[in-house]
Amino acid sequence: MTIDTTPVASADSWLDEEVRNSPTWLRAWWRLVDLRIGVVPAPVFILILAVVGGYLATGASGFPSDILMNMAVLAVGGFACAQIGKGLPGLNQIGAAAILATFVPSYLVYAHLLPAPVVGSITDFTKQSNFLYLFISAIIVGSILGMDRKLLISGFLKIFVPLALGSVAALLTGLLVGKAFGLEPHYTLYYVVIPVLAGGVGEGAIPLSVGYGQILHQPSGPLLATILPAAMFGSLTAIVLAGLLNLLGKHRRDWTGDGRLVVGEHDYPLSGDGADRPRSTPQVVAAAAVTTVTLYLVGALAQKTLGWPGPVTMLFVAVLLKLGRVFSPTLEQGAFSVYEFFRVGVTYPLLFAIGVAMTPWDKLMSAFTLANVVTIVATVAAMVSTGFGVARLIGMYPIDVAIVAACRCGQGGTGDVAILTAANRMQLMPFAQIATRIGGAITVTLALIAMARFGHP
Repeated sequence: MTIDTTPVASADSWLDEEVRNSPTWLRAWWRLVDLRIGVVPAPVFILILAVVGGYLATGASGFPSDILMNMAVLAVGGFACAQIGKGLPGLNQIGAAAILATFVPSYLVYAHLLPAPVVGSITDFTKQSNFLYLFISAIIVGSILGMDRKLLISGFLKIFVPLALGSVAALLTGLLVGKAFGLEPHYTLYYVVIPVLAGGVGEGAIPLSVGYGQILHQPSGPLLATILPAAMFGSLTAIVLAGLLNLLGKHRRDWTGDGRLVVGEHDYPLSGDGADRPRSTPQVVAAAAVTTVTLYLVGALAQKTLGWPGPVTMLFVAVLLKLGRVFSPTLEQGAFSVYEFFRVGVTYPLLFAIGVAMTPWDKLMSAFTLANVVTIVATVAAMVSTGFGVARLIGMYPIDVAIVAACRCGQGGTGDVAILTAANRMQLMPFAQIATRIGGAITVTLALIAMARFGHP
């Protein structure tokens, strides 16, 4: 729990005067209201639990799946798990908040400890509302528009080098470690290493299983069950390594740009901290929110009509608009305000929703054989460490580049959110999407070509 004292402003403010002149019991109540679990006031947190209990008492058919109920339920679940993670000594420094917010609800669903109506409501809402892509859109557009143009150009041009070399290193390392632990090379390559680098579930594991099935003349369902654990455990490994990199950055300040990739370049005040930063009006924030949604729809239309990946299309459109100075500084500031709102208020509720609706606990646990675990960890570690080393050689911040490289092994957009949350660097989302989406698409394509051309046992 954290106590927010911002309502008591300066000594001469009318708000401070109101507090001083109020009865003691009322001031005590206000202090309780300012006690928060994440962003949720403690009394509201308790009230939400009571309301959910009341709905459950009316029967399963009476539990709604709309945005109103899920805003409350996901806020309680997400921030409660995150608060526990932040309170774990030592582990709170390596991404425990993000890990717990994602995997605790996954286990609760598996163990039937969450009421079925709540699980159904969260699952329906998450899958039908495009909640994940709304979040990614706000983060991508806000971080791009809030970024210095020179930093944006140099970052995009240079990031491909450590990602490409890291992918090669991860592939070779995974094959060698798998062989050392007795895994057959064909299995190690196609069912362990490639799924880790394939870009997640929807964009990676599923296309791989369909492609493998067509080549092998087998049903894709059992193949997906074989592929999925590696993709999920690889993402978990990347989350932990991102948390460790964030901890390292606190001790080696010369190795981190705190969200910047290129050494010697500095962001301009739009995305910095400080009292001199301009504040957006509600009208500007609303305009930026509509603009963000519109750019997402442009990407979705490109995917529907041209087959281009929607999030990547949106990303490049936002970059072009930024470089072309199409948006005014006022609107850019509004977009950055939207980014900040989603980063602070939506990240942990989204992770909780992902844990309930998109993270099957049994699939994750099925990856826990010694050979698989060591091979997956070695693959991700090779990707991250190569990104770190190459970054130092080409004038980039090694910790921030290594975090982007970790996203190369993430579980798609859901993995990017969890990895960047653990690393406390959500502003790297545009580069993470490049690593996950483009890197994953290239990996899937080359893997299917190799299997079809060179044969299989």
